[in-house]
Amino acid sequence: MYQVMSPKAEEFISDEEIRACLDYAQQNKNNEALIGEILEKAKQMKGLTHKEAIVLLDCELEDKNREIFSLAEQIKQEFYGNRIVMFAPLYLSNYCINGCEYCPYHAKNKHISRKKLTQEEVRREVIALQDMGHKRLALEAGEDPVNNPLEYILECIHTIYSIKHKNGAIRRVNVNIAATTVEDYRKLKEAGIGTYILFQETYDKKQYEKLHPTGPKSNYAYHTEAMDRAMDGGIDDVGLGVLFGLNNYRYDFTGILMHAEHLEAYKGVGPHTISVPRVRRADDIDPDVFDNGISDETFQKIVACIRIAVPYTGMIVSTRESEETRKKVLHLGISQISGGSRTSVGGYYEEEPETDNSAQFDVSDRRTLEEVVHWLMELGYVPSFCTACYRAGRTGDRFMELLKSRQIVNCCHPNALMTLKEFLEDYASPQTKAAGEALIAQELEKIPNEAVRRKAEEYIRNIHNGERDFRF
Repeated sequence: MYQVMSPKAEEFISDEEIRACLDYAQQNKNNEALIGEILEKAKQMKGLTHKEAIVLLDCELEDKNREIFSLAEQIKQEFYGNRIVMFAPLYLSNYCINGCEYCPYHAKNKHISRKKLTQEEVRREVIALQDMGHKRLALEAGEDPVNNPLEYILECIHTIYSIKHKNGAIRRVNVNIAATTVEDYRKLKEAGIGTYILFQETYDKKQYEKLHPTGPKSNYAYHTEAMDRAMDGGIDDVGLGVLFGLNNYRYDFTGILMHAEHLEAYKGVGPHTISVPRVRRADDIDPDVFDNGISDETFQKIVACIRIAVPYTGMIVSTRESEETRKKVLHLGISQISGGSRTSVGGYYEEEPETDNSAQFDVSDRRTLEEVVHWLMELGYVPSFCTACYRAGRTGDRFMELLKSRQIVNCCHPNALMTLKEFLEDYASPQTKAAGEALIAQELEKIPNEAVRRKAEEYIRNIHNGERDFRF
């Protein structure tokens, strides 16, 4: 039975409920009246149920699909504006004891070069990232209690936060590591992490168990219930994700929205972010089995429908996707992207070769961070390196209150402009700096609160004069 308030994975992610919703959506994919009613509800910008959202995803009516995409754009603009938060992944170790059939880190892969960063190597990687201009990292590591115990992750976090190089500093460390205990999540919280990220890969239990035949990750319930434990451990912000292409995309689309509903109902706040990665080619993985199983058009509609269903949740697209694909989804709901990413262990300090077989997956967008920043500005977006809410304690339900009150424009927007100014002063070429200065001048005029606008202008002058780290 489906029970959104249940602590049990198979009850808040009910296979029976999902399959009933998929059948319902197929029966109503051309039901103009029903789709119209759902869109009218969606225009209130308070979200949709998983059952309503899958009807929109399956909709085949061209005029209604145009409405869906248009509404997704409106919601994105209303809550997130034209800011795009920048981050980079940092791979600490690719040692892993799991047998995930789609991941080159799987324990039986004898081709991959196994690596684990020492603390000095972590330091070198972080300085390289700081020299690009990054302020926000997502730590990645395989699951291996011998090579990658929690104590190692905690030590790495401490090292990262301790490094101040020139004007560089990592101000927020998000963590993407294997499901663990409440006690361990409490230690991560005490270490000062931002968001705890864990991808479900697929919500279909049978397919999940088939894809994860060995290792701790094979326990579907323990993995799926991890976010509840993380919140019990005091972590306010959690990030969900599925790996589209592993399973029927309609099933996993419905599943991830059910998971968001569960967190909102059971823990009082939904996910901070939802990531939408697609399967990429990787070492020792059969490309005929896992080869980006959904089209670009379907991918765009998934992004649009998630944005409509969970208007307050940030959405992330990584360098798995090409420049062109990322461009197509930015306006539909994406609020965070990575830039200058490397997916191998140690790939920032030493240039990552095209043939490096220690990488987790192939990167499609290989541009530098500055190239991505310049590109975003040309498209009319404000690249943001802001970490203010996390550092001011505006996390979890407190961040959601800010978002729902539509005060982002008087808080996050000026913070974004100030961190962009830092990037321009410290890391940008003359061409990027000129484009950014013009954008900042234009965007300052959009801040409605006059007092905030004047203060932001003052802070930006101070940044030009050498000061750093202002925030609202």
